[in-house]
Amino acid sequence: MKDINIGGRPPKRLTETDIVQVEALSAVCTKGMMARFFNMSEKTFRAVEKRQPEVFTAYRRGRAKAIAEIGSILLQKAVDGDMRAIQFYLKTQAGWSDKACQKCSNTAPTDTKWVIEVVRPNA
Repeated sequence: MKDINIGGRPPKRLTETDIVQVEALSAVCTKGMMARFFNMSEKTFRAVEKRQPEVFTAYRRGRAKAIAEIGSILLQKAVDGDMRAIQFYLKTQAGWSDKACQKCSNTAPTDTKWVIEVVRPNA
C-alpha cells in the first residue's frame, strides 16, 4: 500500500548533534525544559523520543551519568564525616527518618533488663 500524503508539517526529528546536546543537557533539564531548548512543545519532544529511541536513550544516559557523579560526591562527603551528607544519604538510601515514635508505651515489659555501664577515661 502506498503512503498517502495528507499534508501538514513533517514530524520533528533531532539530528545527531541535537542528540549529543540532549545527553549533555539532561543533567540539568527536565523534558519540558529540553523541549523549549529545541523550540518545541513537551508533547512533541516526547513524540520525538518515541520515533527516535536514541533520543530517549541519550536523555536517560545523561541523567544517569549526572546522578552517578553527584552521588559519588555525596558518598565521599558522607565518608569524610559531613553530618548533613550522612543524614541525607541515610534518609534517601536507607529509609531513615526523623519522625518521632508514633506508638510509645509508658510501661516496660516485665522481661526487660536494663544494663547501665559507666565508662571513665583511664586516669
